[in-house]
Amino acid sequence: MKVRPTFGLLLLFVFMGALCSFSYAQNAKTVTIRMLDAKTGVLIATSEFLIRVDHKEDVHGNWVQQNDDGTGKLILPPGTSIFSIQAKYNESSDVYVDCDAARDKPEPIPHWYAISDILASGVVAPNGCSKHSAVAKPGEFVFFVRKQNWQEKMKDMSQ
Repeated sequence: MKVRPTFGLLLLFVFMGALCSFSYAQNAKTVTIRMLDAKTGVLIATSEFLIRVDHKEDVHGNWVQQNDDGTGKLILPPGTSIFSIQAKYNESSDVYVDCDAARDKPEPIPHWYAISDILASGVVAPNGCSKHSAVAKPGEFVFFVRKQNWQEKMKDMSQ
């Protein structure tokens, strides 16, 4: 006799969990990421991204999934308004230089991008490393990178 109330309660919990996950999925924001080599303009396929949101220092390294075409799929939590992005190479030991910050002196600073702008019209980050350019579609963020030079690697090692 107690089986039915227990089964009903279990069914209620399953329904509530499904409703919560559906609500989260609807509020999450998805951005397509294209990371291009600044010298060649060729897409660099990776899933080794470092994401920061809303001017916080916390780094989220598992928010991007690599798509079949080499682009990335970034799913941002509800309520996120801006993000900053970097990527790693050489099996997660070195960080690419973001070309939007390549001309920042004396130190490169993170550049933040509004998710609303990306979703509405797409955003291409400035390329301060070369003359290559790109066009972004709505929902797409494109940025240019280059590998660190020997001076930048030495500086990173000394810190």
